[in-house]
Amino acid sequence: MKRQKRNQLERAFCKGYQAASENKPQDICPYINGPLHQEWINGWREGREDYWNGFGASAKAQKLETYRNFSAENHHPDGWRTA
Repeated sequence: MKRQKRNQLERAFCKGYQAASENKPQDICPYINGPLHQEWINGWREGREDYWNGFGASAKAQKLETYRNFSAENHHPDGWRTA
């Protein structure tokens, strides 16, 4: 059985969130411009806020899992939200 391709925007957000939660700088974003860059930055900002608020590893993992479930259920394939 083939595996579904991962949503690139979701992956960029998660990678940015993980980088910020490991106290890495925003300058290490692997994307130059475009929607993937913006999504990575959004994830980084949210991760940095959680890092400053002292979220533990389990809370961060739960938040990322919630985001993945939310984004998969509430977005059309072309990126528009349903709610």
